[in-house]
Order: sequence, then structure tokens, then C-alpha cells
Amino acid sequence: MSCVIFGAGKIARGFIGHLLYLSNIPFIFVEKADVLADLISERGEYTVNILGNAEQNCVVKNVSALKFSEKDKITEAIENADVVFNAVGGKNLGEIVPFLTAGIEAKAEKGGNLNLITCENWKEPAKILYDGISQTISDSAREYFESNVGVTEAVIMRSAIESDAELLKKDPLIVNVQNFWELPVDASRVKGELPNILGLKLVPEFTGFLERKFYTYNAANGTTSYLGALLGYEKIADAAHDEWILQILDGVYQETAQALSLKHNFPLDEQLAFTLTSKRKLQDYTIVDYIERNARDPLRKLGPDDRLVGSARLVESYGIVPENLCTAIAAACFYTNGTDEFAEELKRLRTEKGIDYVLENVCKLDANGSLGILIKEKIQMLRQKGYIHE
Repeated sequence: MSCVIFGAGKIARGFIGHLLYLSNIPFIFVEKADVLADLISERGEYTVNILGNAEQNCVVKNVSALKFSEKDKITEAIENADVVFNAVGGKNLGEIVPFLTAGIEAKAEKGGNLNLITCENWKEPAKILYDGISQTISDSAREYFESNVGVTEAVIMRSAIESDAELLKKDPLIVNVQNFWELPVDASRVKGELPNILGLKLVPEFTGFLERKFYTYNAANGTTSYLGALLGYEKIADAAHDEWILQILDGVYQETAQALSLKHNFPLDEQLAFTLTSKRKLQDYTIVDYIERNARDPLRKLGPDDRLVGSARLVESYGIVPENLCTAIAAACFYTNGTDEFAEELKRLRTEKGIDYVLENVCKLDANGSLGILIKEKIQMLRQKGYIHE
């Protein structure tokens, strides 16, 4: 048994690589950033700190990484692998399709099953990969791809937190992670059997599981981050204990829970219980996570299918008024951070072209539609409270 991990960032090292190492399964990273790939190969190990449970801290040893320029070696690694994971960021999925296609074509000659498991906070990441490979795979390998290659999804529930500068000086590869160990995977798209990986849980009824996590955890994270930024908080846990933010956050949980329950036939009380796991995570002081990290790139996070606007659209589609989600969207529209180029661009669009332009061109909403009007009402409310000064 062996595995390949596309991406060598915090989730790749601090969750996937960590679980594989503890399962005694050899793996290799494939990383776009040459500096990071070289550092991993030179050091050959890295430390995973479990927040709040130092007894389980671990040094992951015998690791190496391939660079994107090493195409033949990547193809060989996929050819010999049983599972290929990816944690590259949803917007980068297209970049790894050519490598996967070449690897699958080589694997087709060798035979056996191969499973690709996406580990992304993104909408339908497995479909993106499957469609990309399907469009480029050779005719000779197509039957193998369709019959022997599973392209499935995992839900990433463990957070990985940036280390402080002092720790990074000692070990630039160190990762701080949440004390969470379960990796749910959609069983319905797996071909053959997966290796015995610690924490991996095959979920037979996976429909809606990824969306459930995204529109619960990510919507709550966005709400806490952007409202927290507006109120001047630096850390997620501090913002998640603010009485007013908690009121809005609880409202967001209610809105998304009702919509998700209706869409996926989850019992409402079960979904509301699921929201509590998100709330506990946000309020956990052992997870020292910063609002700046979570709020960065507001242009993407205000997109029509992302955590806030996507949730509001979902909620509204089931006849529920997304009052609290629109408050979070209003706060996100006025997020400022001079060190974030995307926040600066958002500010420029907002000041030069107006909020209607932002709603229509970033959020892809009708500025005079029901959601657009509600968001603008919430902006006025935030102005009246003194949180927005523009």
C-alpha cells in the first residue's frame, strides 16, 4: 500500500500525512511550490502539534516531496499508488488534472484499482476532477478509468493553524492542528477497498454531507470572522464569545439548519446538534486562530456559491428569510485589511463603484432583489450601531 498527496500545506501535512504516518502507510507529497517541496525533502520530517493535547504531538518522519517539474516521477508515484489525496485548494484543482490523467494512463497498463480522494472545502471537488480527467484521458485508458478509478470526496473537519514566528524559525514545517481525528469519505464512489487508514470513516449515505459541513462550519466561520473583524477582535475564539456576535451566529445556525434539513432530509434536531460541534470549535480557546487568516480573500468568500452568499441563497430557496446571514454578508462587504490585496480591491470597488456594484459583480446578486435589499438594510443597521463608518 502507498499513497500520493497533492499539496503539502497545513491540511496535507497536519491531517492527511499525519494519519497515513500513524497508519504505517508510505506516502509522498506533490507540491507546486518548489521551495516547500525542497524543504520537505531536505528535512525529511516535520512536527504535528495537537492543540490542547500535547501528549499526542508527533514527528512525522521519512517524508519527501516531488515538484511539479518532476512529471515522470509523479506519474510513476501515481502508477504505484493505491490512493491519491489532494488538498491543494479548490481553485487549483484544474492544475493537477494533467498529472492525474498521466498517472491513471500509466496505472491502466499496470492494473488494479486506484482511488482519488478530494480533501477540499469546495463545492463538488470530485466532480471537477472527474470531469477534467474524463475530458483528457486517452481512449485506451478510458475503460480502466471508468471501471477501476474511484473519484470521491472527504470532509475535512480538523483545523490546521499557522504557527507563530518563533516556532516557525525552529521548524518551518511545524503544523498546529485541532484534536480531531475522523476523516469521513463518500463510500459510494470508492472502487475496491481502501487501505486501513486511522480515522478514515466510510460513509454510505454521503449525499449532502460535504454541503452540510460547508454551509454549517464555513458559514459560521465567515460570520464570526467578518463580524469579529468589524468589532475589532483579533482571534476567532474571542469573537465567538461576544454576546452580539453569538446572537447573529445562533441565527445563522438556525437558518442553515432549517434549509439543510429540508434539502437533504436530515432531522432538524440532528442538524441543530451538528451546529453545536461547529460552535464548540469556534469557541475553543486552545485553537489559537486569527480572524485575519479566516477573513482574507473576501472577494472569493463573497462569491455566489461560497459560505455566506451561497448559504443565503440556499436558505432563501426554501422560503426562509436569511436575516442573520445577510448581516454577516453586510459585514463581509465592508471588511478592510491593508495587507490583503483582495480586501483592498473590495474596498476600491465599494468606494469607487458603490455597494450595488459589489453585490452584482462579486456576489452575483440582484442589488434590488430580495437578498440585495436585505443586505443593504443590514449595512444600514451596522452603520447605525457605529460598526461601519463609510
